[in-house]
Amino acid sequence: MAMLAACGGSDKAADATTATTTAEVTTPAIPEATAPAAAPAADTAATATPAAGVTLASLTGDPVKGEKVFGQCRTCHVVEKGVNRVGPSLWGVVGRQAGSIEGFKYSPANKNSGLTWTDEQLFTYLEAPQQVIKGTYMAFAGLKNPQDRADVIAYLKTKA
Repeated sequence: MAMLAACGGSDKAADATTATTTAEVTTPAIPEATAPAAAPAADTAATATPAAGVTLASLTGDPVKGEKVFGQCRTCHVVEKGVNRVGPSLWGVVGRQAGSIEGFKYSPANKNSGLTWTDEQLFTYLEAPQQVIKGTYMAFAGLKNPQDRADVIAYLKTKA
């Protein structure tokens, strides 16, 4: 009952119960209410700062973990040679020219990007595809975690 009152419930019985313990419930509730609001901003800043300086060279990709992360990509991509889905096959993607699989309908932006899918280019692209190739058909928002990107690249390198 005291929990309902602390969460904004208006039950009279809960109000009566809370009245006897108002000092106990109210005093801890104020610091708890203000602490979470401040904590995410600090956590976000702490996370964003190191990630901004993280490079692929500073990470070691794990292909086993990368295969698990790649599960997010399987809706549109497979790693079997010659098998396209909504997205092109990613078999042999590392080192390949962007937009180069014959018969696959790429966006003009992707086909004409002039990019080669090096490890570093994939690392950048996988973070925010639409920012790297404006106009790409790829609707995926990206992998924000640098380690996830390194792991996926390590996995893709095993598929060629």
